[in-house]
Amino acid sequence: MIGETEIINEIGRMKRRKGKGFRILLAMLIGAIVTMSGCGSTSSRMMFGTGGTAGTYYAYGGVLAQYMRNYAGVKVTAVSTGGSKVNIQSLQDGDYQLGFAQSDVMTYAWNGTRAFEKDGAIHDFRVLGSLYDETVQLFTMDEKIQSVSDLKGKKVSIGASGSGVYFNALDVLAGAGLSLDDIKPQYQSFEDSKEALKDGRIDAAFIVAGAPTSAITELATTNGVYLINIDGEVRDAIMAECPYYSAKELPAGTYPGQNEPVQTIAVKAVLIVSAVVPEETVYHLTSAIFDHVENITLENAKGGELTLENATGTRSVPFHKGAARYYAEQGFTVETLE
Repeated sequence: MIGETEIINEIGRMKRRKGKGFRILLAMLIGAIVTMSGCGSTSSRMMFGTGGTAGTYYAYGGVLAQYMRNYAGVKVTAVSTGGSKVNIQSLQDGDYQLGFAQSDVMTYAWNGTRAFEKDGAIHDFRVLGSLYDETVQLFTMDEKIQSVSDLKGKKVSIGASGSGVYFNALDVLAGAGLSLDDIKPQYQSFEDSKEALKDGRIDAAFIVAGAPTSAITELATTNGVYLINIDGEVRDAIMAECPYYSAKELPAGTYPGQNEPVQTIAVKAVLIVSAVVPEETVYHLTSAIFDHVENITLENAKGGELTLENATGTRSVPFHKGAARYYAEQGFTVETLE
């Protein structure tokens, strides 16, 4: 019988090949490796794409991976990545079997728009569940920048080109009647944005992540920051054009020195899974998370947003049948493809 090591090696060889049947065979091999189990121990293993080390994805992904290892019997390994787009593409390539994705970027992938317009639609993944709000946070150390319009002519970090943050920044700028031509865009990670602000190399930065976000907390603690409101006509224009956003308020005290609530917008952080992972496996992965919400919340505050209502709220991409089965047992119906 072919072993797990041989399957992994064959996947590596196949990814260097092109031709008819490649994707079908690759899917069969991935499906085989996640269903294999040894006598008395689990040999199923799954790679979990999270995000940059300074963002919420990475820390939270590590916690969720721990619970999936402990309660689903799957060796889930959380790894740092470039975020949503990379994770979706890595599921398509078979490098990862789980990943975080912003709800907007996930929708672009499924429909083949924006970040995925050139490469085309990707249907190799399914939703396991929505987890928490990812807040669009625009921050600066310059007290003269008090609105989105004030970014005109400024050096602004807008995330990696083609990333979820990048498109969120474009949407916010458009809401204020601005484009990339009106600013001096800088394509930086969360950590690089923090350091660049600290050193005065940029004037403002966008970060899209669960709040509080460590990069902003660190800067607020050591240097002080100002969060810019995304509200009023700007927010109305964004939400009218892009219905996957929702209004969001960051309460006072979310960050050190933040004495007033901040108005902004948010998308959802979604856990996605490869379409070829077996139903039974995904059922147990889903159970491992949502049956242990209280304990997860003790380890990461984002666990407080783990609710069945939130988990089943996304509608733009179909759910995996294993997740759908779990939610049905809890009284919630979601759409699947098959």
